[in-house]
Amino acid sequence: MWTVNWRDRAWGQLDRPWDMIVIGGGITGAGVLREATRAGLRTLLVEAGDFASGTSSRSSKVVHGGLRYLRNGQVHTTLASVHERERLLREGKGLVTPLGFVYATFQGDHTPLWLVGLALTIYGLLGRRWGHKRYGAADLRRLCPHLAEAGLKGGYRYFDAQTDDARLVLRLVREGVRSGGLALNYARAEGLLRRNDGQVCGVALRDLAPGGCGRTVEIQAAVVVNATGAYADELRRQVGAPPRLRRLRGSHLVFPAGRLPVVRSINFAHPADGRPVFALPWEGVTLFGTTDVDHDQPGDAEPAMSPAEAEYLLEAARYAFPGLALTPADVQASFAGVRAVVGTGKADPSKESREHVLWQEKGLLTISGGKLTTFRAMAHDALQAIRLPGRPSLQEGRVLDEPGELVAPAGVGPARWLRLLGRYGAETGEVVAAAGPGELAPAGQSMALWAELRWAARAEGVVHLDDLLLRRVRLGLLLPQGGLPWLEEIRAIVQPELGWDDARWEEEAAAYAGRWQSAYSLGI
Repeated sequence: MWTVNWRDRAWGQLDRPWDMIVIGGGITGAGVLREATRAGLRTLLVEAGDFASGTSSRSSKVVHGGLRYLRNGQVHTTLASVHERERLLREGKGLVTPLGFVYATFQGDHTPLWLVGLALTIYGLLGRRWGHKRYGAADLRRLCPHLAEAGLKGGYRYFDAQTDDARLVLRLVREGVRSGGLALNYARAEGLLRRNDGQVCGVALRDLAPGGCGRTVEIQAAVVVNATGAYADELRRQVGAPPRLRRLRGSHLVFPAGRLPVVRSINFAHPADGRPVFALPWEGVTLFGTTDVDHDQPGDAEPAMSPAEAEYLLEAARYAFPGLALTPADVQASFAGVRAVVGTGKADPSKESREHVLWQEKGLLTISGGKLTTFRAMAHDALQAIRLPGRPSLQEGRVLDEPGELVAPAGVGPARWLRLLGRYGAETGEVVAAAGPGELAPAGQSMALWAELRWAARAEGVVHLDDLLLRRVRLGLLLPQGGLPWLEEIRAIVQPELGWDDARWEEEAAAYAGRWQSAYSLGI
């Protein structure tokens, strides 16, 4: 799938009849594609950038019910989320993994410890998972040795889950394609097609990939789904709909695990404003986040953390872990994502609802809002809203396909094998078979294998180098300096698979270095 000349073959299939066109290749669009193909709908997904190149590769990587949403009275959101979390834990082993959490409280916190306990009791009841436990200050420091001693009152331990967000998107897309769908990255929907009565009936598509020569095509479908996330209002504007979404930016710092060592997520209230922040272990590094600020940059600008956000997060990290003496020099990388909520004008962006919304406007079905965790439920809601003659009934199959009976090769231990199964599903055997000598070893000090780079370059629709290093294999976040010191080793593996000549490689390497420096380094 998606091997040599796959894009030309895909463009040659666009003139077939479609039941549905999904615009947007993040988690929402990927979920709609997967569930629509499961229901037997002829579905095309198009994405102007790379799959998961927006918010869905820049999340906090947490699959959770949203404990903090209970504080805002969003019980329905939490209930739906914990239900989906449990399904993903059962059916996405190796990709969605359990994670211990600690909520620590300090003197001066606005939320008393008893109220945290009450919220966790409700949280456990909603998810039918009773695992929280209260700790005093001394016991909590034994559980989390680097936490500040001064002012620590105690806290609670509980459980949620985490994932590799970009890999989750890609697995859904590829399973949707194997079920009969078609997916194209770097294919921008430049305009909506309208019938004489004004109803949307398709899209005008332009190829943005190098070698595509800007080719265009008009494609018709019975249903057009707007799953463009934070930028959904731009498509809605084409049907005369008023803007309704508020764009919020969430930014994260990435620390080497040795500088901020945690084995579970440690959550606490920021000393400046009481907003929840966290330090979370992920893929051998530690993520520290997140902010929640209005984002007013244009849609074609790469989201990046502002200096004020960086200082805000560093202030929180130094407050909770003073003994580590963290400085900007300790930060390995940063990333920022833009999420959409329905704007109601609340002064505090964190108070806006995270529930998803559906709007039917002149034949354009927009689905926006929601959370990474609830993508399947959102897809089902979208499919239930469509009007097609003889519409197929929704299927309650697995969220992710069963990988099948695969046996780990010699030298790949159980934990590493489970990780591969989670990321690649039924294709895991092909990933291993593609490995050259020594390529089942980790790439640098990351948890990713060199073989994953070869497979991604060969079969996962890589168009630009940042597709490979920021989304297919997350070396741009997991290795120092975005993996640039390892670029020659990476080149030896992937350049022949990609079919790039030396000039194209140098161009892509320079573009990647510039993108990483501007949007993924700390920048202060």
